Amino acid sequence: MTARVFLLSPANCGGRRATQLMSPNAKSTLAAALRSHDGAPLGDLFSYMSGLYFRGKLTYARRFAQPAEPDNPPVGGGIHVITTNAGLRSPDALVTRAAVEAFGKGDIDADNASYRRPLEASARALLGEVGPDCDVVLLGSIASPKYVDVLTGIFGHRLQFPIAFVGRGDMSRGGLLLRHASEGVELDYIPVLGATLHGARPAKLPPLARLKPSPYEKV
Repeated sequence: MTARVFLLSPANCGGRRATQLMSPNAKSTLAAALRSHDGAPLGDLFSYMSGLYFRGKLTYARRFAQPAEPDNPPVGGGIHVITTNAGLRSPDALVTRAAVEAFGKGDIDADNASYRRPLEASARALLGEVGPDCDVVLLGSIASPKYVDVLTGIFGHRLQFPIAFVGRGDMSRGGLLLRHASEGVELDYIPVLGATLHGARPAKLPPLARLKPSPYEKV
């Protein structure tokens, strides 16, 4: 089986759902953890802030990640979340309220050094650990340079993406990923370099039979 790691684009830490989560009046377990000294898991936070899209990315990546050395700390479980100012982080990394506020102030732009440099350093470290036969799959926007310009500069043709993402919006991608994770059917990937990154909108997906409620909906 081909070794594979996933890179997940982040949630919006400056949006309405982030504001709700960080409110001192928020009473959920997740909000309480965020206010604690240790913080809350990054993946859980982003799953709440983004809703269906990030939840789909994380669920799918957890279903299909195949790191060659899962006990190797830089590789971890084969899932790495892009942040605005701290490079790649594990979805299990605990982050504090102050860290989330800093994420919200960061600008995801390939020309922004405070975003680009930590991401480049993390990506190079990951490249040095995964070995020459490991695929690197981006679950995020491939039609803009904000991730692609930085990551292709490190991974080159090894950076891939699901071809089914072309033409889909965020919610459609999230639903697609959840469906495939539930069915245990992995999507097809192609290299980002040289690919057609824009296309006609695909046919609307049929509704999922039953979507398990997210544990993060109540704040």
